Amino acid sequence: MDYLHWDEKTITDFSDSNISEMYEKGYVFTRKGKGVMQQTRSVRIDLSKFNLSSENRRILKKIEGMTVASKDLPFQGYDFKLGKLAKDFYEQKFGPGIMSAQKVKEMLTDTAASNFNELLVYSKDAAGLGYAICYENPDMIHYSYPFYELNASPKDIGLGMMIQAIDWAKKNNVNHVYLGSLQRPSDTYKLQFEGLEWFDGTKWQTDLESVKKILASAKMSE
Repeated sequence: MDYLHWDEKTITDFSDSNISEMYEKGYVFTRKGKGVMQQTRSVRIDLSKFNLSSENRRILKKIEGMTVASKDLPFQGYDFKLGKLAKDFYEQKFGPGIMSAQKVKEMLTDTAASNFNELLVYSKDAAGLGYAICYENPDMIHYSYPFYELNASPKDIGLGMMIQAIDWAKKNNVNHVYLGSLQRPSDTYKLQFEGLEWFDGTKWQTDLESVKKILASAKMSE
């Protein structure tokens, strides 16, 4: 699966301020290697402008009782079943070879090789339902690599997990939540949130109609 990007850099300064500055310039962490960042059509939410919409609340109602908790990486509770769950999820969603169990293990347990430092754990009645591998610092969270058991989870759990993460970040006084990129027509679901901004290659935009046209043209070129 190709990932839209205009530039790639490998950083060696892992201070919170430098990483936040790179994200401000449209770069996001990747799983390619330690410090590897790509500049893309990044999408984020300014949490000072975010409030749950009626549609957000409708989705959350479908996963009522599910909670989210943050675990620092490396994850002490890693089990091979976790890697297999992620591998199977990405294989079923996007096709074979997208994500290996070994790569998931690396991201969750090897901070010398991975850029990610937080695991969001979603559960209900003490049973694990889903996970998201993220990067976070006091200024921002990059919500990335969610996974869950596709055939045994509530409908809309994927969107529900994202909404819960955004709401959780706002309650924890984070400034921005980054949601990856806008590159495929199916990414329009990310445009539903208040306070949304997208990076056009030069600056952050709030004009959603123009990016909808970009995504529509991407569909026509497929």
